[in-house]
Amino acid sequence: MIVRVSQGHPQRGAVVALALLVLGLTLAGCADMNDTMLAGFADPAQFELYDCKQLEGQRKSLASRAAELEGLMAKANTGVAGPVVAELAYRNEYISVRAQTRLANQAWERNKCHPSTPTPGVPPAPPPAAKSVPPSASGSAVY
Repeated sequence: MIVRVSQGHPQRGAVVALALLVLGLTLAGCADMNDTMLAGFADPAQFELYDCKQLEGQRKSLASRAAELEGLMAKANTGVAGPVVAELAYRNEYISVRAQTRLANQAWERNKCHPSTPTPGVPPAPPPAAKSVPPSASGSAVY
């Protein structure tokens, strides 16, 4: 099959290019994720059964991850193809973390939670130690 390119209307190419440019600029404005668009990136019932202590931990974890992703995107933007790398590698996870943060904050407010404050003079509890199994209880005999 032979395809013939018409060269009789150079204005037509300019009109098509201008229309594509306008369409691209219009759609670029939609790329900014607002709160209504975030709803598709997280499960709305994810934090329904969390208590305040669990929500506090999740909120801190999500804030930390969001800050980490923002730093990674900023670092990627310094390179030659940085914006493309930042979008492909980090944007979807960043949007998901923002959506989860929003839902966790809503559950926090709905449960009327307050940040926990450490008790003065009482050190934080150490992590639980690993349990050691005595040799006789492990099923193997020592001779």
